[in-house]
Amino acid sequence: MQSISTYTNSVIQGFKQVGVFTAISRILGLVRDVLLALVLGAGAASDAFLVALKIPNFFRKITAEGALTNVFLPAYEKEVAETNKKTALHLVTEIQILLVVSLSCIVILFELLMPSIIQFLAPGFKSTAERLSAAVFLARITMPYLVMISLVALWSALLNTHRIFWPGAAAPILLNLALILGIIFVFLSAESLSEETILGLTVPLAFSVLAAGLLQLLLIKIVLLRSKLNPSWRWTGLSKSGKEMWQSFVPAALSAGSVQINVFIDMILASLLQVGAISWLYYSDRINQLPLGIIGIALGTALLPHLAQLYANGKIEEMRASLSNSLYLASFFTLPAATALMILSSVIISGVFGYGAFDEADVEATAKALVAYALGLPAFVAQKLFQVVFYASNRPSLILLISSITVFTNIVLSIILMQTIGHIGLALGTSISAWGATLWFAYLLIKEGYLIKNSFSRLLPLIMFCVLMAIFLITLEIWLNKILFLNIYILAILVFCGLFFYFGVSHLTGSIPSGLIKKNLPKN
Repeated sequence: MQSISTYTNSVIQGFKQVGVFTAISRILGLVRDVLLALVLGAGAASDAFLVALKIPNFFRKITAEGALTNVFLPAYEKEVAETNKKTALHLVTEIQILLVVSLSCIVILFELLMPSIIQFLAPGFKSTAERLSAAVFLARITMPYLVMISLVALWSALLNTHRIFWPGAAAPILLNLALILGIIFVFLSAESLSEETILGLTVPLAFSVLAAGLLQLLLIKIVLLRSKLNPSWRWTGLSKSGKEMWQSFVPAALSAGSVQINVFIDMILASLLQVGAISWLYYSDRINQLPLGIIGIALGTALLPHLAQLYANGKIEEMRASLSNSLYLASFFTLPAATALMILSSVIISGVFGYGAFDEADVEATAKALVAYALGLPAFVAQKLFQVVFYASNRPSLILLISSITVFTNIVLSIILMQTIGHIGLALGTSISAWGATLWFAYLLIKEGYLIKNSFSRLLPLIMFCVLMAIFLITLEIWLNKILFLNIYILAILVFCGLFFYFGVSHLTGSIPSGLIKKNLPKN
């Protein structure tokens, strides 16, 4: 069985590398969203820009991060194991050429059909002509970002296979910096934000997205050249490995698409509710994405190439050990994060977004959606880890089946719940369906022997620590409110004290994951 030290070096170090840059990116993303809420509020301009930004991001997650990366990594690891690195780079050449050509065709098609696409994705926009026309115009500007960011994702995956994780994790930082500069430009150039047109507020932001794409390409290309991993652009035909990979890509793309469909379902249904519902869901999801990105995405990014390499070399026992350790590591961070988001939702939203055009009604509506999303946070993270095993063992079709049923469940639940609790029902439906998918994945992994039941019993102390932390934070919040501090100060104190309490109890009981604090464990 895989030793703990081996797991520490191969996965936890990658997790730390990705986690640090992802944390910086998420913090900058939070700053970006605070400024976005300050300048745009939660109205027509915000809705139009967010819809325009979702379209290229939707296809990016399907073509690159959500599908191509997951099938590319096992194929590349297999090619390296059977041949050599130089031959494996030919596979990258094939993929990047086909990727750019196919995505360019999609961009052209969408540019032509954008009015119909926006009306399909946000049917509620028909009631406000200005919001609809603005969304169409903005989406036509942001759409080429799809080609750039998908190529960045492919190149980042190539670097990940060689355990160079930081460039891919650092690339989103450039997007957040570009959007922050765009928002500042709007704020300084607009004479009156309340009298500015929707396009006047949002066009600079759309062009900031394109500028970020170019900077991200440049960053990854420089690292590829320095690492001597730069793939050529010479087409030599489709290899056998390439054909096998693209065959796996189809179910993987459909699976990733089904996951993203959940996001669009919420947006479509939210557009039928009152103005601002799309923005409430967006801002609450952005807070929920902080721990999800830092923990789930970072750990999944580090775990996939590791498990793919183990599977390619037939080391199943070591895969089981790595998955169990990864689940504990993810839960160590995710469970307290979800607890804090649920009990402190109002303080978090008020302290982070409750300024300028973002009024008290927006704070209350967003906080309620955050509670619903946070209920599903542990499931979202665990699901990402469990899916890695199926991608590493080249079984994307099974993920597609479960994801498709998850989408159907989410649609039914969202339609039912929105009738009584509005936009909160959309977030709650997403969380419930995520738990259903996670439990299904867990059952299959236990049945196949990749996951042992003991992996879950190890989480009981962490759950107890979270309950104690919740009691501590609720008591502290009541006391702080009596002092009449500003919410941002209350939030800062609660976050610091909550972290100190949880990590303190974990340290005293010896529950901190092995290798998290020290780089390497001492040798016996």
